[in-house]
Amino acid sequence: MKRYCVIVAVGVCIACGNANAFDYTVGDFRLKLDASGSAGFITNNPFKSDKGTLFLGDWEGRAEIDYNINDTHRIGVVYAMDAVALDENQWMHELFALWQVKNIGRLELGFTNAVAHKLGIGIPDVGGLRVNEEPLFYKKISPKGEIISDTIVSTGHSHEALRLNLVSVPIDNVQYGVGFAGLSAEYNFAADAGVKFRNSAGKIKTALSFGASFMDDLKDHHSDIFSSGVTSDWRAQASVGFNLQYNSLVWGTSVRGVYDYNPIGAASDGISAGTGVSYDLLNSSISLSYIMSDTGIWHKDARNYMDNTIIGSFRYKYNEHVDLWISVGASSKTPFISVALRGQF
Repeated sequence: MKRYCVIVAVGVCIACGNANAFDYTVGDFRLKLDASGSAGFITNNPFKSDKGTLFLGDWEGRAEIDYNINDTHRIGVVYAMDAVALDENQWMHELFALWQVKNIGRLELGFTNAVAHKLGIGIPDVGGLRVNEEPLFYKKISPKGEIISDTIVSTGHSHEALRLNLVSVPIDNVQYGVGFAGLSAEYNFAADAGVKFRNSAGKIKTALSFGASFMDDLKDHHSDIFSSGVTSDWRAQASVGFNLQYNSLVWGTSVRGVYDYNPIGAASDGISAGTGVSYDLLNSSISLSYIMSDTGIWHKDARNYMDNTIIGSFRYKYNEHVDLWISVGASSKTPFISVALRGQF
């Protein structure tokens, strides 16, 4: 007999988005602060829970200090921290220095995301479950097998390795970048590249992205937080994403392929694909998203595991500081519902 559970999450989120961020300039120095957070509860059954009510918290913060050398060159330092990094007993999510040259591009050195991930295109969703990066529903609903949680190329968490990124500014609607990471206990080195094409002219706006990465000599590497550590000779990844917007209607799709050569232990490579649509009407937004993860498909002796997740979300913007969102969905044959009140200050 199958056992189903319902997850109910009610939270309050206090956020500081780009429009509301603290931004202070003195001479050639500039300080920018962004922060967001949510608090609530989760229960495995709204009527009777064997585990009792669980606290649900999610937050992130980002600080950036810049110095304008002249009208062309700018240098700075970025520090970011979030709940995921804290759960892994880390003291940072990102920490890197930057050098930006006007009309050319930007260099990043430190602990940050891969270029292929930064230039990737995810799935439209108006809820607060972080569908495109380490989704919260996978943390609360334990899958029965290995999961590729994101449909965009990822080389692991930012704090795992020292990274050098080179990213261009958009040139004729095209932006590209390359990255290299090393000095990691989880792999020998990682190299990645990404490119994004945008067409924002007219009523119909489109965006197309490609990303790829290669990682050498993986040792218990945790690329996805919901999968076992990967040990293999090497790993290759590729992803493609597409986004189309017509007035208030947005449709997007993204696919990621992962292949491990000579993996040891549970196979966590395969394909992750998703698609979604969202629509804005006055102060309300709705979205419908679908994500599929299929692992073990490249290896005959490995267990094949497929997970399907579908999520419908509704968001109502009460004013510029407060909105309410509700998400209803099912993952791993387990239905769930999430509700949150978000504030922006």
